[in-house]
Amino acid sequence: MIQIATVCGMGLGTSMMLANQVRAMCEDAGIAAKVQPVDLGSFKSQPSDIVVTTTAMAKNVEGTKAVVVLIDNLIDKNEVKTKVMAAVDEFNNR
Repeated sequence: MIQIATVCGMGLGTSMMLANQVRAMCEDAGIAAKVQPVDLGSFKSQPSDIVVTTTAMAKNVEGTKAVVVLIDNLIDKNEVKTKVMAAVDEFNNR
């Protein structure tokens, strides 16, 4: 099972929205994934294979061993799906 963390500053708005989108995409694609919305303070202690966040948060997630997905437009479901599925492929090919 792939561990996916969606990260934002407070762990409420952006991360919840991303988590719902990512969870639905994984279910539709038949990917076993545990998707957790987390705040910036908790994310480093959260074991994750993939981290999904906004481009604005890029500096805050540097240095993680996880595959990092940076989203420019949260409302663009195609962008989210394309980038997350590419990250799943990258993780599976490691």
